[in-house]
Amino acid sequence: QVQLVESGGGLVQAGGSLRLSCTASGSTFSINGMGWYRQAPGNQRELVAFIYRDGNTNYADFVKGRFTISKDNALITVYLQMNSLKPEDTAIYYCNAWSGRNWWGQGTQVTVSS
Repeated sequence: QVQLVESGGGLVQAGGSLRLSCTASGSTFSINGMGWYRQAPGNQRELVAFIYRDGNTNYADFVKGRFTISKDNALITVYLQMNSLKPEDTAIYYCNAWSGRNWWGQGTQVTVSS
């Protein structure tokens, strides 16, 4: 079992920044990678960024150059630094961990006002 707890969401004006954090507990040794997905009302959940235990990363095209994912050495905590936020970034952001199956956090709301 893996438990994920997110923090750092909130309301920000367009052009502003937020930093999300996600901390894993439980069978963290089994985690191969962690990342962030988001879901806006009426839309499917989509990948934002993912980081593997070896440090390799994947980013969705719509966040390249604006968002940066990072982790601690033990891959227990991951961060998502979000800069140059746009109203279309408004969504619930979910932390994800992969250990042969997906684990999900409860989500944190990010709202970007125009």
